[in-house]
Parts: sequence; C-alpha cells; structure tokens
Amino acid sequence: MEKAQYAILRFQKYKGPEISQIEAHNERTKGKYASNPDVDTVRTHLNFHLIRPNGAYRDVSNLQIANAHCRTRKDSVRVVEALVTASPEFFEGKKPQEVRAFFEEALRFLEKYQAKDSIISAVVHMDEKTPHMHLTFVPLTPDKRLSAKDILGGKKKLTQWQDRFWKHMVNKYPDLERGESASKTGRDHIPPRIFKEAAHLNQEFDAIRKVAAQITPFNVKAKTAELLKLLDAFAPRYESYLTQCKKYDAAFRQLRTENARLAKEAKANKSESMKRRLKISRQLADYENLRRNVERYAPELLGGHGTRETKGVNR
Repeated sequence: MEKAQYAILRFQKYKGPEISQIEAHNERTKGKYASNPDVDTVRTHLNFHLIRPNGAYRDVSNLQIANAHCRTRKDSVRVVEALVTASPEFFEGKKPQEVRAFFEEALRFLEKYQAKDSIISAVVHMDEKTPHMHLTFVPLTPDKRLSAKDILGGKKKLTQWQDRFWKHMVNKYPDLERGESASKTGRDHIPPRIFKEAAHLNQEFDAIRKVAAQITPFNVKAKTAELLKLLDAFAPRYESYLTQCKKYDAAFRQLRTENARLAKEAKANKSESMKRRLKISRQLADYENLRRNVERYAPELLGGHGTRETKGVNR
C-alpha cells in the first residue's frame, strides 16, 4: 500500500529581531549551518526564488508599513512566513521543472488571498531533505491595516486556510490528501528549527562540560579562560532559545502527553503507533536533555545571570 501524500501549509508570525534570523536561513546568507544539519551546502545552488526580496526583510517590511501609514505597537507582527511543502513521497521521481511547477501553483494560491506587493520573498529550498518554500509577507489587509490576526485568525480560520489550500492544489495534483490540522489533532505546530537548535546547543554544552572536566591544578588558568569563553558564547544563545520556546509551552505539553499515550499503545500495537512514538521521542529528547543538563550542571546560566561563575559546572 502506497503511503499517503499530503499537501502542507503552515504559518509563523514574527515581530522583531527574529526576522533577521529567518532571513539568514531563507536566503542562505550564512557560511555554515551547524544548527541545521539538514542543510546540504553542496546542493544550495539548486535553490531558487519565485519572488526575490528587494532588500533586507525588516527594511522591506518597515517600508511597506510606513507607506501604508499603519499604526503599530511594539509587539505588532511585522512579517508572516508561510511554509509550503508536501510529503517526501510526493517529490520522489519528479524532475526539477515539475517541482518548480508545484511551488508556482502554491504561490498562485497564496496570491489569491494576499496582495502580491506585500510578499517580501518566495524562495524554494532544494538543499534539505524535502523541497519546501518559505514565503514571507507583510500582513497588510486590503484596507491597509497591519493585522496578522485578521489574515490568519485563530484555529478555525487556520483550518479554513488548510481546506482552501488543499482544494486548490488537488485540482492539479489529485493524489494529494489534506493533512490533519492542529485543531483536529489537538496539537500545535512546533517549528523544526526549535528541535534542531536544541541539538546544536546540546553539542555546545557537551563541549563546555568536557573542558570543565579537564581542569587541573596545572592548567587551571588556561582551561578556565577557555571555559569562560565557551560559556560567554553559550549563555546568550541558550537564553534566547528559552525565550523562543516559551511560545510553545502548550505545544510541548501536548507533545509529552501524546508521547505517553502512544507509549502505552505501542505495547499492544508495535506498527504505526510505535513509529509515531519513536518520532516524537526523538523530537523531545534533545529539548528535554538540554534543559535537564543545563539546570543540573550550570544553573548560573538561567535567568539572565552572567557567565563569570563556574562552580555549577560538572568537573
């Protein structure tokens, strides 16, 4: 039996400094992608734009907002990102022009509901495991208000987005099925970058613990300097990561609950429920281990404390 092929559309809102971070990822402006091991830089030249940005995301967003004379608040959503893709099986055997045609069709769908001149960038990544498109736009309404809430709405409206997207795409790709929405599964979406960043931070913290364990009376000065340098780099990134994760507290709780439920089911049925449980376990493992290890070995990193103390680090 062939696996189902799903059409996938997800949205994410951004307000401030993180806009530059998603730009660096989407536009591949970084030299290395240690926090995202899925990026194969040898294949990056295969990526392509359907809409190229006219400048930095934040600059373009601010200009559009100013030209529309929008009233803004400090916490206003200034950029929305739509992630468009499909099940990996859908892309198997497809030629580059066929892959491009899929994303062009998805772009036509999004332009039906969001003004083309509000779109900052539409770039397709071919250098990760599954082709996908990052489409970023300024959430301007037809009457020129800045309102991601009006455009995306809550779970009910997001479900409607999913319905419309599938109905549009299935006309040209009849084998596609509609994916389950979070409102039906009871799960909120946690972006893959959250789990990938946890994996990378775990590697950094392992290196910190390794250096701390090497300190002896004979090398204390040099090794302590090396340790403090690593901690100084790690601390702000870890605290920024915790801030990002706060937005997904409810989703993490749902994921833990689902993991526990599937663990019980897997004892009786070791097929699909087992596969699903293993996937969730892998997703949670890096996140949970990172929090546990830092809280155990370096409590001074929590709550915005400086890194000039090392007594909490395991030696």
